[in-house]
Amino acid sequence: MSVLVGKPAPDFSAKAVINGDEIVENFTLGQFKGQKYVVLFFYPLDFTFVCPTEIIAFQDKLKEFEALNTQVIGVSVDSEQSHWAWLNTPRDKGGIEGVTYPIVADLSKTISRAYGVLGGDYEFILDDNEREVMAFNGAPIAYRGTFLIDREGVVRHMVVNDFPLGRNIDETLRMVKSLQHVEKHGEVCPANWDEGKDAMKATHEGVAQYLATH
Repeated sequence: MSVLVGKPAPDFSAKAVINGDEIVENFTLGQFKGQKYVVLFFYPLDFTFVCPTEIIAFQDKLKEFEALNTQVIGVSVDSEQSHWAWLNTPRDKGGIEGVTYPIVADLSKTISRAYGVLGGDYEFILDDNEREVMAFNGAPIAYRGTFLIDREGVVRHMVVNDFPLGRNIDETLRMVKSLQHVEKHGEVCPANWDEGKDAMKATHEGVAQYLATH
């Protein structure tokens, strides 16, 4: 898996479901460049177990992300029809009804591969007749990758969890606030920084002063 931090976020054009009922044919990441921050997150599959808890948790925090001019986008390797069906299934029946932010269909797995979160890859192997054939080694679904992309389209933060490990949405929100604080004030954010806490100047004197008072 390659590290994308500091690099342009791979753009894409794919089908997506928005507001739980609208299928967009050519949904792009690039439409937000110069306009919004983006939290792009990958999850393994629709109609699973950990995934709905994360997706709904993002929805529960959506107004807070929007107040920070941040677009939340989910992606999995399922089709747009699968997304639509899951989005229209009540929560008490395992669905994610009520989720309004875009859910992108990465059926070709090209977006997951571009972001380095696909749980395996294609390779050539020899079959029983000694013929070279293509096979997939690993899990053909995405790990729980989360990417924070700034308004210039550059990845500023990424974290990837294995399949059974649900992510912390509050931590994602904290990272958005951290990035915006850095951009606005020209300071750096120390360990465990959160909104309202002291940041520090990126100098030896600034670090010394911070450590002396904390």
